Amino acid sequence: MTEIDSIAQKIASEGGRLYLVGGAVRDKWMGRVATDEDYCVTGLTAQEFERLFPESFLAGMAFAVFRMPVGDSMAEFALARTERKVSRGHTGFEVFSSPEVTIEQDLLRRDLTINAMAIDVLSQTTLDPYGGLADIEQQVVRAVSRAFSEDPLRVYRAARFAAQLGFEIEANTLQMMRDLKGELETLSAERVFGELKRALGTKRPSLFFRWLLRAGVLPVHFAEIAALAGVEQPTKWHPEGDAFEHTMQVLDAAAALTSREEVRFSALVHDVGKALTPRNKWPAHHGHESAGVPLVRKLCERLKLPSQWTQAALFATEQHMKIHILDRMKSSKVVDLLMDANRNPLGVEGFSMIGMADDRGRNNPRAQSPNAEALPAYWGVIQSITGKSLAIDAQGKAFGDALRKARAAALNRWRKME
Repeated sequence: MTEIDSIAQKIASEGGRLYLVGGAVRDKWMGRVATDEDYCVTGLTAQEFERLFPESFLAGMAFAVFRMPVGDSMAEFALARTERKVSRGHTGFEVFSSPEVTIEQDLLRRDLTINAMAIDVLSQTTLDPYGGLADIEQQVVRAVSRAFSEDPLRVYRAARFAAQLGFEIEANTLQMMRDLKGELETLSAERVFGELKRALGTKRPSLFFRWLLRAGVLPVHFAEIAALAGVEQPTKWHPEGDAFEHTMQVLDAAAALTSREEVRFSALVHDVGKALTPRNKWPAHHGHESAGVPLVRKLCERLKLPSQWTQAALFATEQHMKIHILDRMKSSKVVDLLMDANRNPLGVEGFSMIGMADDRGRNNPRAQSPNAEALPAYWGVIQSITGKSLAIDAQGKAFGDALRKARAAALNRWRKME
């Protein structure tokens, strides 16, 4: 008997029942590895649960959620509850928890059918009162009920699950997302960032932004990205379409190259400056790099993003076009560029990935990127030249200038041999 079975039996001995709920059930039926396991307890009061499991501790103040060790990890046990909307925003709920609340009632308050299933721990019976298994089979993200509209955070959760699972969002759910546009502003920056971070961690993060655009809510927190929709680009260089489509393809290309969050976010925002190009100048976007810098800074400040993300995104936005002309740049300028990249959270490797993703985001996910792919090798040459290896007899600025000159000369020789 497993430890969780013993816990379930102890609960059953007092007239209660233990259920595995949420994402773990969804992942089990999809053949995915669950990242965590949450449980729901019916038929017990908080006092009875504490008496049964004195090693547990209360983790929630608004409603009874207990945590205690199960095996090598901490598990969460929430007493079954119902919720009622009493005010605007994602916190405006009145919560009711009692032994009389059934597992079906608890599942009804959840956001999506695929997250509203449970497994009885003792009998291993799956409870699916709202059609979650059918929606998994049909690859559909669907709201459990109209109660979806009571929590604006669910707009971003629905889009994130669509990206995470590669599912379609069902039409009525998409309309509920659209109807919640006015309430999205009540969400804290921390909440929005949490969903953004999870979305960027998916295999195809572009789906998150595509669904938000289809729902008409992307401008609320991601106005700089939404503004790229419909912005024309030169078809010679961008057969994929407008600046939004290019950005989405670049984002997915970056996701295929790396799991580094700051690189993925930098790919997302690298071209936001194109939205500021006057329409009469389309499809060219001269100077969009510098134009995008204040937009990226504003977005990062508004969402309170980590400083590493901000610094990486600002560098990628301002400098990414230099990758495309790298083969025409003087070696001394290449040295300066890569020294700056190395000092940035992106690093030379991350900067190289931005260039590769930019090339691939043109209907060509297998595109070769000679310039971007050469960056790590160039950096290796630069790093091989040190003050110690040159034995430079100078200090301060004179030393720096001499080292830079020697590195540029070495890089120049190396480039000629390619």
